[in-house]
Amino acid sequence: MAKSQATFMKKQLEKNKQKKKEEKALRKQERQENSAGGGLEDMMAYVNEFGEIVSTPPTPKKDTSED
Repeated sequence: MAKSQATFMKKQLEKNKQKKKEEKALRKQERQENSAGGGLEDMMAYVNEFGEIVSTPPTPKKDTSED
């Protein structure tokens, strides 16, 4: 009789582990789907000629000065 209880407990523990693992995988998938991270480009910030932080890159200026 003790053998069947031990087997039953092992099965229950294994079921609980599997359930937790599935829930964790589901939470991970939901986080990935709902993340608003757009990558490196969204994190970039630039400083304009007035020293202000802006989100658009500066426009390249042509240097027409001669030495």
